[in-house]
Amino acid sequence: MFKVLSRGPAFARLWGAARSTTRVAPLCSITTTTRSQRYLSQTPSLLTSSIPIRALSRPPPSGLLRRGQRRHYQGYDRYGRPLHDVKPLITADGFKRVARSPGTHAVVVLAFGGACIFYFANLETVPVSGRTRFNVYGAEAVREAGEMQYKAILYQLEQQGGRILPEWDWRTTRVRKVMEKLIPFSGMAGEDWEIYVIDDPKTANAFVLPGGKVFVFSGILPMARSDSALAAVLGHEIAHNVADHVSERMSQAIGTNILLYSLMALTGFIGFGPLLMHYFGSRLLDITFGNPMSRLQESEADYIGLMMMAEACYDPAEAVKFWAYMESAKVADVPEWLSTHPSNENRIKKIQEWLPEAIDRRKQSDCHTTTAFADLFKRALSRGVIIVG
Repeated sequence: MFKVLSRGPAFARLWGAARSTTRVAPLCSITTTTRSQRYLSQTPSLLTSSIPIRALSRPPPSGLLRRGQRRHYQGYDRYGRPLHDVKPLITADGFKRVARSPGTHAVVVLAFGGACIFYFANLETVPVSGRTRFNVYGAEAVREAGEMQYKAILYQLEQQGGRILPEWDWRTTRVRKVMEKLIPFSGMAGEDWEIYVIDDPKTANAFVLPGGKVFVFSGILPMARSDSALAAVLGHEIAHNVADHVSERMSQAIGTNILLYSLMALTGFIGFGPLLMHYFGSRLLDITFGNPMSRLQESEADYIGLMMMAEACYDPAEAVKFWAYMESAKVADVPEWLSTHPSNENRIKKIQEWLPEAIDRRKQSDCHTTTAFADLFKRALSRGVIIVG
């Protein structure tokens, strides 16, 4: 009778005995009732051969191993270490050592100096407003981004069953007529302009993508009660392209992403620190950097669009009336510091400050002559008088 518990001397005695005979009696003849022997009694007969007898390929039941031996069957990491012995990649002590290292200080100084040089080397002046801003993207990159967004909008519109109004529709004709007067004063007459009026009476919105793609939702047309009011809306959207605000937002994203991921790395040794920092940090960066920049761009587009519509012979005072109507029609009031747009009240206040300059620009163009003749012609038609020049 043999007892097999491990690969110790008893296993060697078993191996020697097996080689001395041609057949071993079935292990089922074992008559003891220990747990380990019950396990062996279920094993089929072992035939001797020239191939050495190996240990069982599967781990034996836990009852056959002492507590200290069970770790042999636990999980291991890629380096062969038991998982319960694996340490986190970033620890507080390790972080302190790296932070105190002179090499780390040198890297930080060089990175900060390089960032400053990169920032000041990419400063430029915004057209019309004269504001200085950081911008690293060229016109081609912005055009490609606009083309991708254009395709995404058309795909989404198709998936939602939206409809673009035909060219002969009076709403499309109205938008085109205003655009034709604004574009010559935008400095972007060379663009391949395309106008898409979306049949959606419940949505009051309009935007212009880089490359001259104009999208107007039909819901905003009843709110723009005059062509001058519509010119205020379209002039504002064209102004975003004139000032190249898309490339500025893309450039700003570089700095905010670097800052966000740096903060995530600093909290890497605190469990869920990176995830929490990504969630709360991104929102904090929006409030402190993203939203203020967006409101500044919106205000700048209001100014450029107001001057543009005035030079195109539209009445700039209609812009005030339009935003006053929007203020009366708004449903919810979001705090300005949480919004990407200025409040309607602040917009009206700013436009009123710019009105004298806009009126002067309108007078300096040929609008005063053209407008006076048009008013005279309208009054004559109403009276049935024919004007002969």
